[in-house]
Parts: sequence; structure tokens; C-alpha cells
Amino acid sequence: MQAKIHPSTPVNLRRLAAVLRRGGLVAIPTETVYGLAAHALDAKACRAIFQAKRRPANDPLIVHVLDLAHAEQLAEFNATARRLARRFWPGPLTLVLPKKNVVPGIVTSGGPTVAIRAPAHPLARRLLRLAKIPLAAPSANLFGYISPTTAAHVREGLGRRIPDILDGGTCTVGVESTVLDVTNPSRPRILRPGAVTAAQLGQFLGVKVHGARSRGARAWQLAPGMLERHYSPRTPLVLQHSPAKPPAGIAVVWLRQPRKSVAKNVFWLSKRGSLAEVARNLYNVLRRADAGRYRQIRVEPLPAEAGGLATAINDRLRRAAAKR
Repeated sequence: MQAKIHPSTPVNLRRLAAVLRRGGLVAIPTETVYGLAAHALDAKACRAIFQAKRRPANDPLIVHVLDLAHAEQLAEFNATARRLARRFWPGPLTLVLPKKNVVPGIVTSGGPTVAIRAPAHPLARRLLRLAKIPLAAPSANLFGYISPTTAAHVREGLGRRIPDILDGGTCTVGVESTVLDVTNPSRPRILRPGAVTAAQLGQFLGVKVHGARSRGARAWQLAPGMLERHYSPRTPLVLQHSPAKPPAGIAVVWLRQPRKSVAKNVFWLSKRGSLAEVARNLYNVLRRADAGRYRQIRVEPLPAEAGGLATAINDRLRRAAAKR
């Protein structure tokens, strides 16, 4: 049976909150991407997330909470983490901290830390209020594939593996949250770049925030999204600047819309080159190109010196292009 997409009526929100309290799965919108949510303190419910996504057990989950007070019931916060939560929550910043015993080991892949954030999407927040439980919610797609930014994307990938999807429209950020390791508050380290940038964090904290590493077993265990290959279309993806007239059978993704009409195998991420628009459209465009049955997808990478949100976009593209 195909998953049902539910409009965000008060009745549906109450019903889906009850499903989550009972240990069921619900795909929910957040400002970053859609997440596959389950009761974070119910090990059996969290195990169902791994099964539905075909996710390896050594890739931990992010726990979503309403606010700092709820987060402190699950993790050991230091002063730096509290400052960050008060400044950037609700929003696309995930903090990695020592977990409390109440958090099941399956959520953290057996590790001593938990990744936690307060989402900004109004429907995710209403569900958290109604359910009155923390929600573990990795991206609502089959493991390793392009993350979903619409309810339709979720149903395309998990439609026969989960029962319920809450429709919250298109995600406004479009790439996953920034993951920041603050277990050592004097040396905060980004494990996965996102919309909250290293420059923003460093300016706020007054210390250097170290950037994400491309590899590292410890980083991979601390947080999700650290695999070398991730967010990948089924069609081989290559990062390179492409000519104005790409060869037949090749899908080309440009950063901004060309002024002249172009071939059907040319896609673009933004009308004017806005980084926020590029991030918001990235996964949808990659999905469209992947559905076109091309031999290859070529994507123009952002300039390395662009910084800011470009770091997160290039990170996702690099992982999508990594060899199988």
C-alpha cells in the first residue's frame, strides 16, 4: 500500500502525533529536508527507521526537540552549547554532546554522544508540542540517495515502506543542518557544513570554529551524513564546468539560468545565482536530472572561495559525486 500524504489540518496533526507516541513512523517536514520521524526514546521505533531506510546501524540519528529545556533532558550541555542553542535554535544547527542514559544506544550507534537540534519548521514544532516526545528523524529517503525536500519526494522513495507523510510544502533551506561537535567547548568543530556557517559560529563564539573533515572514523561515528559517498543520484555524477552545448545523453546542471533558451538536458539551480536559491533547489534539480535516464549528470561546482553556504552545497555535491 502506498503511503498517504496528509495535509496539515489540526485533526491530522493530532492523529499523527498519536501515531508517533505509539511508536509509529511519520515522514515530517523540517526547514532543511523531510525527516523520517519516530519516538527517539523508543528503541523499537528507532529500529524501524533503520529498516525503512535500509540505513546501516553505525550511522547515528539526529534527535529533534522543541527547545533547550527539552534538549537538556537528553544531553549534557556545557555553557557554550547553551549559548549556541539560545542563539541559533530553532534553526538548522545540530549540536553533538554527551548523551544521557535515557537516549537508547541505537540512536547514537552505540556511541557516548547524541546529535540534537530544535527545528524551525512550524509543522515540525506543532508535532513536537502535540506528541510531547523527542523525535529521531534522519532524512526520509532510502539510505544514500538524494534527500527529499517535498512530500512527493518522500513518497517516490519510501512510499511502500512507510504509512504516513505530513505535507509541509517545499523545504525552505534545502540542505541538511550544520552539525557542530561541542563536546570540547574550547575547540568546536563542524562535522557537516550547513546553512549556519563556520564564520557565523566563529563570530558569535569569538573562537575559531574548525571546518569539516572529508574523512575520519570519529566524525563518522559522532554524526550522520559523514560518509564519503552520500546524497547521491543513481546516475553517475561528475563535477565539472560544462560547455554551452552539452553532448546528447548528458544532463548538465548550471548554477544560474542561462539568458538564451537551451537544450532539454540543461538544468539550472537559480535564476540569478543566489546561494540560498541554489541550496533550496539543489536536491529537486538533481532528482529531475536523475529521472531523465541520462548516462551522466555534470554539475558546475561553486567557486571554492565563495564560502558561507557554498561550503555546504559543495560538500553535498562532492559526496554525491564520490565513486561507488
